[in-house]
Amino acid sequence: MQANGAGQDRDSEQYCPNGAQNSESSSTGVAHSNGLLTESAPNNGNTVSNNNGVSAQPPSSNSNNTAEANSGVKKKKRLSQSEEDVIRLIGQHLHDLGLNQTVDLLMQESGCRLEHPSATKFRNHVMEGEWDKAESDLNELKALMQSPSAIVRMKFLLLQQKYLEYLEDGKVLEALQVLRAELTPLKYNTERIHILSGYLMCSHAEDLRAKAEWEGKGTASRTKLLDKLQTYLPPSVMLPPRRLQTLLKQAVELQRERCLYHNTKLDSGLDCVSLLLDHACSRKQFPCYTQQILTEHCNEVWFCKFSNNGTKLATGSKDTTVIVWHVDAETQQLKLMKTLEGHAYGVSYLAWSPDDAYLIACGPDDCSELWLWNVQTGELRTKMSQSHEDSLTSVAWNPDGKRFVTGGQRGQFYQCDMDGNLLDSWEGVRVQCLWCLSDGRTVLASDTHQRIRGYNFEDLTDKNIVQEDHPIMSFTVSKNGRLALLNVATQGVHLWDLQDRVLVRKYQGVTQGFYTIHSCFGGHNEDFIASGSEDHKVYIWHRRSELPIAELTGHTRTVNCVSWNPVLPGLLASASDDGTVRIWGPAPFLDVQDAEGLNECCSMDS
Repeated sequence: MQANGAGQDRDSEQYCPNGAQNSESSSTGVAHSNGLLTESAPNNGNTVSNNNGVSAQPPSSNSNNTAEANSGVKKKKRLSQSEEDVIRLIGQHLHDLGLNQTVDLLMQESGCRLEHPSATKFRNHVMEGEWDKAESDLNELKALMQSPSAIVRMKFLLLQQKYLEYLEDGKVLEALQVLRAELTPLKYNTERIHILSGYLMCSHAEDLRAKAEWEGKGTASRTKLLDKLQTYLPPSVMLPPRRLQTLLKQAVELQRERCLYHNTKLDSGLDCVSLLLDHACSRKQFPCYTQQILTEHCNEVWFCKFSNNGTKLATGSKDTTVIVWHVDAETQQLKLMKTLEGHAYGVSYLAWSPDDAYLIACGPDDCSELWLWNVQTGELRTKMSQSHEDSLTSVAWNPDGKRFVTGGQRGQFYQCDMDGNLLDSWEGVRVQCLWCLSDGRTVLASDTHQRIRGYNFEDLTDKNIVQEDHPIMSFTVSKNGRLALLNVATQGVHLWDLQDRVLVRKYQGVTQGFYTIHSCFGGHNEDFIASGSEDHKVYIWHRRSELPIAELTGHTRTVNCVSWNPVLPGLLASASDDGTVRIWGPAPFLDVQDAEGLNECCSMDS
């Protein structure tokens, strides 16, 4: 943060001693030692007005003087720069609350000024709409500015407000005079001047405010103008508006960003947080606890995936079935909705259509068929097989919801419509996993050459995007399409930046051999990463931390897949070779001691 007083002498007049005199008074009030305008009060002879603008009783005896003489004169401590900054920030906040007398006392006792006297005059003239005086004040401020050339921009903003207020008042000739004789000669932002001239055609004030996107003459628009003007002045002359609130918001947001377990929407306001305690979320608020165990499958469960709207979960198993579960948003409990049968080779991959109306199921390596189900009716819409020699093990929906791409490790890579009709094909690509980007043209495919390539079906071009040193068993892409999460054989989970084509992070802890394990992004703003593991655990990392923040135990065999609910950030599902699907959520019950402990962070921060 730029130090207040930059380019100014520490002993310059904006930091006055206690005996500093008031700055120039306006016709409607008196400027106090704090540098801000307040209403003047009559002097009835019983009180005297001191330099901070607060009336004080005159001394009635020599007792105070005697006491002072007895105690000796105490030398005032010289304040450091940071101490002066804090006092000014507090003073500004108190002034915004209307506590002007308190501000006066604070400034008098500290020997500080809230802002430079020239800035105070300028502020008052702007707020009162005295544009000629405000323009004259700019000449005084010019010497205090680090960039004197900014005076032209400030003058332009002043004259623009003056012009608009004349127009709103119906003083068209005066407005035209400002435009021709004052704004145009500045030779600044001629494009904006052309736009301003068009406002002369506005028939009434409402039309002007709408076209100019302007609040109209008054406190609101002048305050907004003053905020813009302040950006050209150093903070030693005039503090940025609501500076203390800005600093507090930044502190709160930084604490939330550094909190490894924060998994709720960030509220930018200060009203919903306590400033008396540091922000810290407890592990007990995080999906680390088994809420439900789904045991309806009778063999290994190879895949699980929440729908895009978060209301359903689909699970695929070696038992040849897909089960669709309904998610109760209030209780976060799952209930069996439909069982889709007939997948002879088992179900190793599932993909929801963008509108969640359809579900595609794929089988393992020796499966040449693909099933497209209507989720609501439970009817099989399409059963696709191009050749008995195919291996259709992966699938991805085009964002338009009308097409999908599918392929496998035997060199087949197809684009098909909803009825399974072949639209395009790419020969010789041994596909391990697929993903369609949001542009609707590019398909990402990991292949047997330990890479991810981008394929464009429109111009039939392809390019290398990611290159690993070991086989890529599976991958998924973040919602914004920027990051890719890879499960790499014998290496674990890797995070790649697809735009910069660089490896961002390698996450530690997970056991990854040559089984296909599917990881996922999740939580609020996709700040977290989860993955299954061959050591029977579910691992969770914060995206920026290589060490896991949670290791979830409960499964008794390899965890093949995890899926984070995209709408309910506290709900996570995992599928395992032990034949179960576990639903993870926050701690179900919190006693008094636990509730008090929510302010303690139980993280394993690296």
